[in-house]
Amino acid sequence: MIRALLAALLLATPAGAEPLARTLFGAAKVPSQQASEAIGSYARGCAAGLVAMPESGPGWQAMRLSRNRFWGQPAMIDYLQDLSLVAQGLGWAGLYIGDISQPRGGPMTGDHASHQIGLDADIWMLPPRRLNLSRAEREEISSISVRTEDQRAVNANFTPAHAALLQAAASDPRVERIFVAAAVKLEMCKTATRRDKSWLQKIRPIAGHNTHFHVRLRCPEGSASCVTQSPTVAELSDGGSGCDATLDWWVTTYLEPPKPPANPPPKPTTPPPRNARTFLMSDLPAQCAAVLAAG
Repeated sequence: MIRALLAALLLATPAGAEPLARTLFGAAKVPSQQASEAIGSYARGCAAGLVAMPESGPGWQAMRLSRNRFWGQPAMIDYLQDLSLVAQGLGWAGLYIGDISQPRGGPMTGDHASHQIGLDADIWMLPPRRLNLSRAEREEISSISVRTEDQRAVNANFTPAHAALLQAAASDPRVERIFVAAAVKLEMCKTATRRDKSWLQKIRPIAGHNTHFHVRLRCPEGSASCVTQSPTVAELSDGGSGCDATLDWWVTTYLEPPKPPANPPPKPTTPPPRNARTFLMSDLPAQCAAVLAAG
């Protein structure tokens, strides 16, 4: 079935053109029957042998099921289920789980640059009121924003329970990074205890994360082709928390309207670098072709 689908997609591609990787991976509806392995990097790779996050459990519900993005490495599925118990201990009913990965990972048909190797997951900022939402309700309900409209501070939706959940999420040794709105990082830097802020190093500000936080796990054992995340923040004088002056850039300079350059640069004569939307199969690790072809 998979091979027939791939053949149809290849036939539909104009002669001499290579199909986009996101088209091929987006068409795969089930995972490969291979040993679980993360292949390549978070934003340039694929995944073998992914497993499904159960649609519902004692402490979670997977959202937007129609997207078919609830597949992850076994380590990710275990992590999310463990974190749902932490959420319950903080007074939440559990967690609403957003996108993880497509059945075979790879570039997505839209929305994400990463989430390609089964080690990224989005967790809604909306504390669940109940965990018996129907499939239809999961398509209609939306999360909540936890920052102000001007993006400079958290709003009343961000509670001590949110902060405690993020601290617990980041303190897990399986975690590599957690991406949040800059306002959330700033607030946590203000309120975290001074005794130990090292876990805050994993909490990273990034645009587009006001309604969810994005967990990224470390490469699991046995995934020899998984590319480890390189450190992006040097060890800091405050103990490596990332709560230094550079954090203010996100709520100051980053939000300022761009100024037109005095001397506009010449138009580039070479095509821009490829990304998740434009990757071809030849841009991904060679093993990804085998992941697509596997039963």
